[in-house]
Amino acid sequence: MSKWGDRLKKVEQLAQSFQQKPLATHYKPRLWPCQPSSIWKLFPRQCTAISFAQSCKEAVHVFALEKEKTSLGQRIFLVTSYSELWHYYRTYTQSLMHCYEVIPEGAVCKLYFDLEFHKPSNDGADGTTMVSSLIQYVCDKLMEVYGIECSAKNILNLDSSTEEKFSRHLIFNLQNAAFKDNIHMGWFIHAILHPVLSPPKRGLSVGTNSVAENSETGSSQEGKPAKADEMAESPQAKRHKHEAADLKFLQVKNKDGQDCLFVDLGVYTKNRNFRLYKSSKVGKNSAFTVADDNKLINKPEKGISEEESVFLASLVCNMSFTGQRILTSDVPETKDSKTSRPQCQQGPATSPGALSGSLSSPHQEVDNFVLTLITKDAVHGSIRRWNYFAVEQLLVYDIAKYRLCKNVERFHSSNNIMIVVDLKEEVWYQKCHDPECRNFRSSSYPLPQEICVSYIMKLDEEDQAYLMDDAGNIELSQAPSQAPDSTVRPEEATADVWGDDQDYLEGLDDFEQNNEDISDQLLLKCMTDFDSR
Repeated sequence: MSKWGDRLKKVEQLAQSFQQKPLATHYKPRLWPCQPSSIWKLFPRQCTAISFAQSCKEAVHVFALEKEKTSLGQRIFLVTSYSELWHYYRTYTQSLMHCYEVIPEGAVCKLYFDLEFHKPSNDGADGTTMVSSLIQYVCDKLMEVYGIECSAKNILNLDSSTEEKFSRHLIFNLQNAAFKDNIHMGWFIHAILHPVLSPPKRGLSVGTNSVAENSETGSSQEGKPAKADEMAESPQAKRHKHEAADLKFLQVKNKDGQDCLFVDLGVYTKNRNFRLYKSSKVGKNSAFTVADDNKLINKPEKGISEEESVFLASLVCNMSFTGQRILTSDVPETKDSKTSRPQCQQGPATSPGALSGSLSSPHQEVDNFVLTLITKDAVHGSIRRWNYFAVEQLLVYDIAKYRLCKNVERFHSSNNIMIVVDLKEEVWYQKCHDPECRNFRSSSYPLPQEICVSYIMKLDEEDQAYLMDDAGNIELSQAPSQAPDSTVRPEEATADVWGDDQDYLEGLDDFEQNNEDISDQLLLKCMTDFDSR
């Protein structure tokens, strides 16, 4: 009885201690490396989710969720990290299995394709062979245009085909190369598929975008009859004709019997939602899985399972700043191709050389600030180009006409500098293209408060109105005042009251009396076994 009395007294002392110094509401012990980060926030609008993600100090990203039993096309937007999403992705099949990666406007990203055709309307079409032929053609064009070696071993091939539809996603995991954004990527794809999009007319040299001869009259652009020697095909026209024949396999029929393309050209737009590996469309059960003919050689990093490694390889924006070669493509020149988008300016429109010749970034306030950094006395620099790395939230500016380097404290004679803006840490620093300054990075300087996302963003209560409980159910919060709780992870949405029953306490007491402490190795093994289920 004295032993029980001592135990009861100890429990009372602990209870009194916890009352005086309670644990934090969201406290969770960490079992490294299993514990993910702590950002998990849901929004009804994409623009607000993107703004919140940009204001976070953590490395977070935006994902779109389709919810069952809602109007078609309605989506909720989740802000979290890659590791945390994967941590819960396999558990909450009801709420997270209709998930899309949001590709932010202007973000550096991997080359990707969305391929599909209606099987009953294309009897005899061999989808697997079509995918293989497209991969070979695109790899040849990457070598021709950019000098980049590529093969099927660099491409993740995902399949969500059904009896009615053939459906694939291709994600190119190139070595140290990525596109400036998916708009430039779209221009590249339009250019290389131009032969099948616009077949050449005989008698003319056909460039990337030009078609000149009137096929009905047989006359040239100037209205004069075409002579026999003018009807001879130029080398460019012959090549165009051969490529059009080679790409004929891309021409398919939709379910209405109309001509269409095997490649979906509509997925290269800003803030595009791209369906994730292991996700299906709402109301469907055809999730993306690794295709049988996938040849990607993907070596998992230490501490990452093979399945998670595939998930990370499937993320289009999972690209870091270090050592990346940025690929760009020119706008196809058509009658309506002139763009009205603003360009970066170094000063008033009347000043000499005011336009940099590069389209402005999604953060025009930051562009304008950078332009103030590259003006000294009579020297007016300009922004030659910018690149946005969504993983680190970095805006990297290549500067022209201004070579003042903080390393040598003078202007370089030939090589230009870079201005790197860290939107997450809200600082900027200078790097350099000069070989002598290759590894140099200046001190970090704070950004003006008025251009920081954390200062600009004002969240309405209605934009924090979703909660996810421990069962993965997503529901509207009943009280706006409870909205900030939507930042907690699903496992933390349960009540904070301990509900230990008598059987559990008796079992724990028996274990403590007859066994030693549980080792860290055993705990980690249990966590690994749990995660592998």
